[in-house]
Amino acid sequence: MSVGHVARALEEAGIATTTIMVEAFRHRAEELMIPRTLITRFPMGRPIGAPNDVERHLDVIRWSLDLLDTASEPGTIVAYPHPYRIPTS
Repeated sequence: MSVGHVARALEEAGIATTTIMVEAFRHRAEELMIPRTLITRFPMGRPIGAPNDVERHLDVIRWSLDLLDTASEPGTIVAYPHPYRIPTS
């Protein structure tokens, strides 16, 4: 996956990265040793949540950015603990 290659290239240039992927791609994150990955249990094509679920989008992004502070070794993978949801109104 090109995302993993881009993340590693940015890291080599001194720019820290986090990647958000759905569970279906977890094996790719493991194989590519992507520096930091947040895995969500969401449907393909919706790694940060359902359309218009701004609250969930922001929470996923916060979790992803938290990896910059908490990941202690390359290839860290963290599972986002909250389920996919469709917002009401």
